[in-house]
Amino acid sequence: MTFVFLDRDGVINRPPLIKPYVTAPEELELLPRVPEAIRLLNDAGCRVVVVTNQRGISLGLYDEQDLERIHRRMREELARGRARVDAVYYCPHDADSCTCRKPGIGMFLQAQQDFPGLEFHRSIVIGDSVSDLQAAAHLSCRKVLVGAPGNVVDRELATQHIIPDFRCQSLWEAVTTFVLPGLRGLVPGITPH
Repeated sequence: MTFVFLDRDGVINRPPLIKPYVTAPEELELLPRVPEAIRLLNDAGCRVVVVTNQRGISLGLYDEQDLERIHRRMREELARGRARVDAVYYCPHDADSCTCRKPGIGMFLQAQQDFPGLEFHRSIVIGDSVSDLQAAAHLSCRKVLVGAPGNVVDRELATQHIIPDFRCQSLWEAVTTFVLPGLRGLVPGITPH
């Protein structure tokens, strides 16, 4: 089975414009076509797993109960589009204080414990940051970068010799032009469930 790991902020929901973190459910705004993209993954038999750094908890900007309410809202919004995520993992810690915060792989290893059939070499990580792709590279997952080309993320990835397998503007584009064709055998290295 193919597992698709999604970063949250910048991939599933729009990052807030005024402050650095989504701190309440009403601030969560899904990006265009996200429910449709996730529904396509569900329909294709993929497991969809959210892995998100939530440093705002360690900074005291919101707490884990707030985050639970935010994720409940995310699941409700997805359900309206007949889409679902199979699990959500988050790291509440500050930078450089744990092994779960991406680029650490603790959240991914927890997913592997919870889903014994998970094989990282058959999995895909879709993210918008250097840390997302660093984690993917460490685990030998396929790497999909969401965002405009030529930004600071590209430059930092280049200095670390990490090359995305695919880059796109949105989760919808990633799913429809890379993930699903890969499941049909059109993109080398992606294997169906």
